[in-house]
Parts: sequence; C-alpha cells; structure tokens
Amino acid sequence: MKRDAVGIGALLKCFGRLAPHPWIWTRLAGLQTEKWFLNAFGPGKDPSAGKIRQISFRVTDLCNLRCITCGQWGKTGFLHGRDLKPLKSNEVDPRRYVEILIDLFEHGHRPCVYLWGGEPMLYRGTLDLIDAAASMRLPVSIATNGSFVAPAASRLVRAPLFLLQVSIDGHCAEAHNAIRPGVGGADNFADIERALSAVRRERESARSGLPLIASLTVISRENAHRLTDIYRAFRDRVDLFVFYLSWWIDAPGAADHEEDFRRRFGSTPTLHRGWIADWKPIDHTALNAQIEALKAQSAHPGRPPVVLIPNITGEENLRSYYTDHRNRFGFDRCISIYQAVEVDSNGDLSPCRDYHDYVVGNIKDETVTRLWNSPAYRRFRRSITGEGPMPVCSRCCGMMGY
Repeated sequence: MKRDAVGIGALLKCFGRLAPHPWIWTRLAGLQTEKWFLNAFGPGKDPSAGKIRQISFRVTDLCNLRCITCGQWGKTGFLHGRDLKPLKSNEVDPRRYVEILIDLFEHGHRPCVYLWGGEPMLYRGTLDLIDAAASMRLPVSIATNGSFVAPAASRLVRAPLFLLQVSIDGHCAEAHNAIRPGVGGADNFADIERALSAVRRERESARSGLPLIASLTVISRENAHRLTDIYRAFRDRVDLFVFYLSWWIDAPGAADHEEDFRRRFGSTPTLHRGWIADWKPIDHTALNAQIEALKAQSAHPGRPPVVLIPNITGEENLRSYYTDHRNRFGFDRCISIYQAVEVDSNGDLSPCRDYHDYVVGNIKDETVTRLWNSPAYRRFRRSITGEGPMPVCSRCCGMMGY
C-alpha cells in the first residue's frame, strides 16, 4: 500500500526550528510512526481506533476569497451562492472547542490540532484556540490565505503556533490574484507579503524558530508552468514549499460515488460535486519539467525543501492523475480514519475532511472521545477497510495526502 510522507531531506532541513520544542516533534514522530505501522500491517478486523493523533477544526465556512480551485466557494463549490448569515450563526462557540481539547487531554489523547476553513482567521476564536491548544502542548497548525495574519503575528509567535501554512498560487500579484480573487477586489498577494514580513520579524524579535512557515500551492492550469517562479519569489521568506497536484473528481466518478455511498450508508452525498474540476493542468510535459526543476532548485544547501502531494511524477503518471479518476496509484488503504477526526464549522464530526457527507455526531452535544469509537464511526471504518475505498477517495487528501 502506498502512503505519502514528508521526505527525510525535508525533515532534516526544518528540524532545526523544531529541535527546541520536543513536545512538537515527539508528537509528529508518534503520528508518523503509527502511520507506517498501520500502512504496513493494516488496522485489522476490529473497526475500533486507538489514540486520536490529529483533530481538524474547520472553524468557519466564511472566506474573503473566491479561488478558482476551491471546492467550497469556487464556481462549482458546495457553498457557492449560500447565505452567509446562517453559516455564521451555526458556528461552534470558541469555548466549546477548548472544552473538547480539555476532554481529549483528560482522556489521554495528545493530538496535533489543525485549523482551516473557509478562512480560519475570519473566525472570532481562532487566536484563543491556538493559545489554549499550545498551552496544553498540543502542536497547532493553520491553513490560511494570509489576509489577516499580519496583525496577529506577535500572538502567533508567542503561543507558539507550530506551523503557519499560507496559500500562494502565483509568483506575482497579477498571477496570484487572478487565481485567488478577493471579494470586492482585495489584493491578497499584498496581504501575504505583509503576513510573511510580520511573522518573520516577530520570530527574529523573539529569537524563536516558530512558527514554521510553509507555502501551499494548488497546481492548476493557470500556474502549472510557473511553479519554479513561485519557488524563486518566496524561497527567502518561507521554510517549506508544499505543492498539491489538487483534489478533483469528474462527473462519471461523482455519479458512481453517489450510487456507492447510497448502497453503503443509505443516503445520497452532495459535497463531492464541489470538486468536479475544470482547472486541471493540460500540459503534462511542462508540468513534469517544472516538478523536476523544483527538485533540482530545492536540493541546494540552505534552500527550503519542496514536498509534492501526492508524490506522483513522470509525464504519463501525471497525465493519468488528471485524466483517469479510477487510477489510485497504489493509494488503496485509508488510515486517517483510524488517527484523525474532522470537525465541520457547525460542529458535525466526520471521518472525512473534504467529503464530509457522513456524520457521526455533533460536538455541540457530544465529546469527541465519546464519538471516536461510536457505532456510527465504527460502521464507516468497517466499510472502508472491508469493502475498500469509495470512488471519491481516489483524489482525497485523507487517502493520498495524509
């Protein structure tokens, strides 16, 4: 079974910033070690799971950008056209998230905490949640578009935040803002530059290596030929580059998934249709050349490492990745459902991050520790482990990127 992992070279290049914080790197090592064992030997027939290694809070649906690659607010996204007021009013109270973390801690779970959205910096409790998790020595990472990071830089460094992941899809304002246009014409590229400057300045002032700064790039038709330009433009300002081949599904695969999901669970999913993609790269020769050039550039000593997720290279493999949704490239076992929980903005807890149509309960009414091995959660694990992945799983971050 294939499993993506951050390469040893990338880990060594970043380890200097983590070395003074054993409460972070020991958690990461435990998570990764268990991944290897689960992947090598399988979870077994019992659908129960052990320690919760990661908890992901999708704290808000709201976002100030309308990115072309987004399955939420993009033109085919599942939130496209939705009224913002009910989305906002259904959010979980920040104090409840802290109660959930305390309950996990008291039950012996020490998970990494991942915050995302929407744009998580639009959620009113994000900074308090980071402070609370860090005070419990739970490593916190956040995926943000960078719009509201600069004013919070000092607090993020003091917490400390473990990993600041900033979405960067272009090497200049014109290219980036065309892919990630702001509501009302906001200049997101300028916001990113302010954010990186502020965080680096605060790190230096505090003499801290944290947060680790990662650039996240979703590879699309619009930027596939400029990946090396993104690397050159930001290599002096970030610590790690992550390039995603992008998650997508086609219309036949979406229909197959609906039929399979109904057979397994008795209801019809809808959220996966947000990722029916028309942004996929079409020049696979040029894309492969860019990937090879990224590897060469990042191999130089002192330069930030590059991670490709999923790690699929070669012109024909890339062509298959973007044209044949049935090809899973050996990613045939989901282990994230035995390690990670995904909490949606309204409190729904699901085994799946992007395709969260299957809900096992809601944290407004229950704790994660009670739901983790509930009958509904066990039923999902039993199905995915026993019957194999669903059609949608063939381009899923839980399967190919976790």
